[in-house]
Amino acid sequence: MAASAVSNTTTTTKASTDSLMPQGSKNAAETQDRFMKLLIAQMKNQDPMNPMDNAQVTSQMAQIQTVTGVSNLDTSIKSLSAQFVQMQALQSVSLVGRDVSVEGNRLQMDQGVGTGVFEISAPADAVKLEVLSPGGNVIDTVQLGAQGAGRHSFDWQPSENDPSAKYNFRITATKGTAPVSNTTYSLDKVLAVNTGGAKLQLQLQNAGLVDYSSVKTFD
Repeated sequence: MAASAVSNTTTTTKASTDSLMPQGSKNAAETQDRFMKLLIAQMKNQDPMNPMDNAQVTSQMAQIQTVTGVSNLDTSIKSLSAQFVQMQALQSVSLVGRDVSVEGNRLQMDQGVGTGVFEISAPADAVKLEVLSPGGNVIDTVQLGAQGAGRHSFDWQPSENDPSAKYNFRITATKGTAPVSNTTYSLDKVLAVNTGGAKLQLQLQNAGLVDYSSVKTFD
């Protein structure tokens, strides 16, 4: 009866200890335990005329140590990743209320003036700005002249101010007769920070929810 009580206590203690172990550590411990049982069974049942040599045993021990190490490393990386996301979230709180730029072609309207940003890959002799209506029609064309390679911003004043209008824009850049590739950016305001998912995201006034990594600049 006493032996049974000791056995039950040991089982209960082991179960309690296992419940406190991280999942990665429990998996590694279970894998190592299974390996040791298999190795012991293999040694007990080996051919007496052809026993395992020390090199074989050492090799198998090294393999289980590698598996255990990889499992523990994976757990550590996941923990560091979670901490990094939390640090990013704390830092990004300071962006709330500030203007950022993301890839897009939406004009930011403020007090009747539209602002946009574009980047050209090489110097251009001529850069043309076309302002588009919500339906995609060209409502205004502005020649921005020669521009160097890199990022540029512009302001656009509509002839008729409609505060509720949502304008887009298009950039055409050329060097002689050859086109110069460009990328357009939309200026937007950060309203909130979202940390609910695996990725850190920002809630923007116009673009909605975007990944933190998609933000190119902030003012």
